Amino acid sequence: MIPSILYAALVFAVLVVVHEAGHFAMAKKVGVRVLRFSIGYPPKVFGVRRGETEYSIGATPFGGYVRMLGDEVGEEPKPEELTLYLHEIGLDLIGAAREPGVVQAASGFDDNLRALADRLSGPGAGVAHSVIGRELKPDEALLLDEVRRQPKVDDAIKTLAEHSPAKLAEAYCKRAFPTQPLGKRVLIVLAGPLANIIFAPILLTLVFMTGVPELLPVVGKTTNNLPAAKAGLRAGDRILAVDGRPMESWADFSKTVKAGDGSAIKLEIDRQQQGTSARSTIVIKPTRLDQKTIYGTNATTWVIGVQPRGDEITKQYGPFGAVKEAGETSVEMTYQMVVGIASIFSGSTPVREALGGPIMIAQMAGKEAREGFANLAMFTVMLSLELGIINLLPVPLLDGGHLLFFIFEGARGKPLELRYREAMLQVGLFLLVALMAFVIFNDISRIVQG
Repeated sequence: MIPSILYAALVFAVLVVVHEAGHFAMAKKVGVRVLRFSIGYPPKVFGVRRGETEYSIGATPFGGYVRMLGDEVGEEPKPEELTLYLHEIGLDLIGAAREPGVVQAASGFDDNLRALADRLSGPGAGVAHSVIGRELKPDEALLLDEVRRQPKVDDAIKTLAEHSPAKLAEAYCKRAFPTQPLGKRVLIVLAGPLANIIFAPILLTLVFMTGVPELLPVVGKTTNNLPAAKAGLRAGDRILAVDGRPMESWADFSKTVKAGDGSAIKLEIDRQQQGTSARSTIVIKPTRLDQKTIYGTNATTWVIGVQPRGDEITKQYGPFGAVKEAGETSVEMTYQMVVGIASIFSGSTPVREALGGPIMIAQMAGKEAREGFANLAMFTVMLSLELGIINLLPVPLLDGGHLLFFIFEGARGKPLELRYREAMLQVGLFLLVALMAFVIFNDISRIVQG
C-alpha cells in the first residue's frame, strides 16, 4: 500500500503544481503580486525566496496554494495587510541589494533594512542603481524614509500601515488581487482549472509519442444469447475488417459497432483451426443494452456481446499524429466526465458508486503504476481533467465559487457584501468537509465489503 500512496502523492503533486502554476502565471502576467507558491499545506518544511515570491513545500500533502497580495476577503486594505505588504517590500530591497557589505547574511531583517536605509540616504542620483541595481519605487522610498525616522523598523512599518499614505495605498492597490478590474480577476481564477484541462492533451501527446499499449481485435469471450455467439463468432477469432474497413485495434472495432446505429455488420475474421489460418465472413446484427461506462454512468449502446482476449501491441505515434490523437481523446474524456457529473446531480448514477476518495485514488494509482508509465500517465490525465472540471463547479471555496461571486459583482456593479461572501465561504467549507468525510467512509466501505 505504501508504494500506492507514494504514486498517488506524486500524481497529486504534479496536478497541484499544474493547477497553481496556472493561477501563478496569470497573476504575474496581469501584474498581481504573488507572495507564496506552495506545494502542500502548512507547516512549512522548506522554502526559498526568488524575486517577489517564496516557493515552499508544506508538510501536509495532497494540495497546494498560491497566495496573492490581498486575496483574503475584505473591502479595503487593513493595517495588517499593509504591514505584510511593507514587510514584503523590505524583503524585495534586501534581496535586490548588490553592493557588497550593505546586506549581511547573518543579520536579521531589521538590521539589513536599516543598513539599506542609511546607505540609500546618501546624495547622488546613482546611489540606488549602485546599491540595488535600479531606482527606488515610491512605496520603497516611503518605507526607507520612515525607517530612518523611527527608532525601530517595526515602528516604521506600524506607522505607515496605520496612516496609509496615498502613495502606499496606491502601490498596494495596483498589485493586490481584490483591487484588480473584474476581467483580470476572472482570468486569474480561470487559469487554474484551464491549466489542468490544457495539461491533459499535452501529457497525452507525450504518452502517444512514447508508446501506448493497444488491444488487438482478437475475441476472448462471447456472451451466450447475444448476437456474436448466435452468429458463430468464437474465442480466438481475429477481426480483420468490418464492412470492408480494416480494424487495427479493439477500440476501432468497438467504436464501429457502436456507431452503426444497429445496422447489420459484416465481419471478416481470421480463425485458427488445427494450426492453419482460415478466413471467413460473418454477418451480425447488434442489439441495444444498458452498460456502465468507466465514468460510472449508465448508457444504452449497441453491442454484439464480445470481450477482448487481451492481446496487446505497443503503438507509437509521430508528433502530428500524437497531437491529433491526444486532442480527440481529451475531448472525448471531457465529454464523458461532464455527462458523468451531470448524471450524479440528476440522480441517475448512485453517488456511492460514482465517488471515490483518497484511498481509492491511491489504490488506482498503484495499480496503474504497476502496469507501466503509459497507464499511470493516462490515470494522471483523467484526474487532471476531473480536477479542472470540478473546480469550475459554482461551489464556494472552489474556483467556480469565486467565479460565481464575480458574476454577482458584474450584475450588481459592485462586489457582494462581505458578510454574504463570508457566509457562503463557510457553507462551501462545510460542504467540502462533508464530501471528504463521505468519500473516505465510502472507500473504507468498499474495502470492508470487498
